[in-house]
Amino acid sequence: MLKAILTDVDGTITDPARRIDTGAIEVIRSLVDDGVEVVLASGNTSCFMDALCKTIGTGGSFIAENGGVYRVGYTGTLRLDGDQGVCRTALETVQAHYRKKGIELELYNPTYRYTDLAFARTVPAEEVLQVLAGQPVQVIDTGFAIHLQSEGVSKGTALLALADDLDLSPKDFFAIGDGINDVQMLQWAGRGVTIANAHPATKTAASDVMEEAYGKGFVQATKKYRSYFRAM
Repeated sequence: MLKAILTDVDGTITDPARRIDTGAIEVIRSLVDDGVEVVLASGNTSCFMDALCKTIGTGGSFIAENGGVYRVGYTGTLRLDGDQGVCRTALETVQAHYRKKGIELELYNPTYRYTDLAFARTVPAEEVLQVLAGQPVQVIDTGFAIHLQSEGVSKGTALLALADDLDLSPKDFFAIGDGINDVQMLQWAGRGVTIANAHPATKTAASDVMEEAYGKGFVQATKKYRSYFRAM
């Protein structure tokens, strides 16, 4: 039996315009009311995730910055993994490269990030990867932003740590996501599924692929596997 659910946000419980699916909110609240631990996972900042947990109505546990930050409950301490220093050095390299071309990167909330750095997808992620060849960073294109994160950090590694803090096994989790940055958490959870709009690599990693896309796919997945859940 599964005891908790770990879900990506953008592209998984939202539509393409990042509007949260109201049906997904209803399902999450129903799971919470039944005593199921619901953890939101995203590349976004911890302050954004804190507000999102409150407005949706979860117990406050989240993974942020693509695994670089996680927290258990609203009163838990922020746990950090990764070295933002190497990301900052990498960002400076990328900025210098594009300034020579007359392009200024649009940074996303650098003041509120603890482990990674992110910028708009106004430049090709493949070129950023080439520019940073040899530097100890990951270039993660989530489809919504390009992130620079320390090597070895992912939503999957955060799942391992967060599960331990909850006295659970990663195999107690039902995980759902759509992006390339969700692959490890789908592989390491007890059951990892994805939705119709998912990246091809994510579909390959998942044990099941829903016919529906975006938030409707999330609703379809949780309804299909609802009987697998047991409250903590």
